[in-house]
Amino acid sequence: MKIALFSDIHGKILLPFKLVDLYQKETGSKIDFILQCGDLGAYPIIENLDKATIKHAQYDRDELGFHDDFTKENPEIKVFLNELNINMICVRGNHEDHDFLDRLEKENPDESIFPIDIYGRVFVCKSGLEQTLETEDEVLHFVGIGRIGDRKGRSEKRFIQDYERFEIKKLLKTNNTFDVLITHDKDDSQSGYGMPEIREVLDNIIFQYHFYGHTGEPFREETDVNGITQSIKVRELEFNENGMLEKGCMIILTKENGELSIEIVDENFTNKMTKFNWKTQ
Repeated sequence: MKIALFSDIHGKILLPFKLVDLYQKETGSKIDFILQCGDLGAYPIIENLDKATIKHAQYDRDELGFHDDFTKENPEIKVFLNELNINMICVRGNHEDHDFLDRLEKENPDESIFPIDIYGRVFVCKSGLEQTLETEDEVLHFVGIGRIGDRKGRSEKRFIQDYERFEIKKLLKTNNTFDVLITHDKDDSQSGYGMPEIREVLDNIIFQYHFYGHTGEPFREETDVNGITQSIKVRELEFNENGMLEKGCMIILTKENGELSIEIVDENFTNKMTKFNWKTQ
C-alpha cells in the first residue's frame, strides 16, 4: 500500500492528483490513496470566503479551485480523475467553508468520512473517529483531527468544536494502536499555541506517524516527545516566489508486510510542476 501525503493546498485541489499521476508514470509505483492535512480551501460559494482567502484570491485564482473545478462538472477533469481512480481523504483546516462542511457531515451521520465534491473523489474525515484504508494486501489504521486549536475559549467554526472534543474523549478510552494520526494543527504547549487535544491523543494512544501542516514551518521529521511517534511537518503545497514547490511538500507512506516507511519526494521531481505550468501538465 502506498499513500501520498500533502497539506495546505488552498484551493489547488487538482494539484495533488496531478502530482500523484506524474509520480506513478515516472516511478511505475502505484499510489492507492491521498491523505491531506487540511486547508483544502473548500469554498463552493465565493461569497463565503474568509478574509485571508479573499486577500490571496485577488492575485491568485488557484485559491478558488474548489469553486471553479470541483462544484460543477468539467468533462476533462472528470475523465482524468476517473482514469486515475484515486480518492483524497482530508481533515478540515481553518480555511474552509465550515457551514458547507457541517451540512455535509450532518447528511452523513453513519459514515466516518463523507464526500464533498461533484466527482466523489474528495472526502473529509470526521475528527476523532477510527478510520481504515484497505487494499488487497494491507490495512492502514488512522485517525484524523481537523480545524485548529484555541487557547482563548473561542467557538468560531475554524476552531475545534465541542462535539469533536467529545469524540476525542471517547477515542482516548481505546486500547487500539494506529498507524497514522493526520491533523491540521499541532500542539506546541511550550509556546502556548496549537491544539492541546492533539497532545492528549499522542500521550495516550500509540501512533507510528503523525503528519500535520498549518504552521508555515519547513518540512521537519522528529521523534515526538512521547518517544514513540515519528512527527512529520508536511510542507504546505504552495509555490514560492520562484514558482516552485518546497522540499517536503509531497510524502509517500508505504505499508508493506505490516511495516511502515516514508519517502520524501525529491525536489527534482516536484519541480516539474510549477506555478506556471501545473494546470497544463
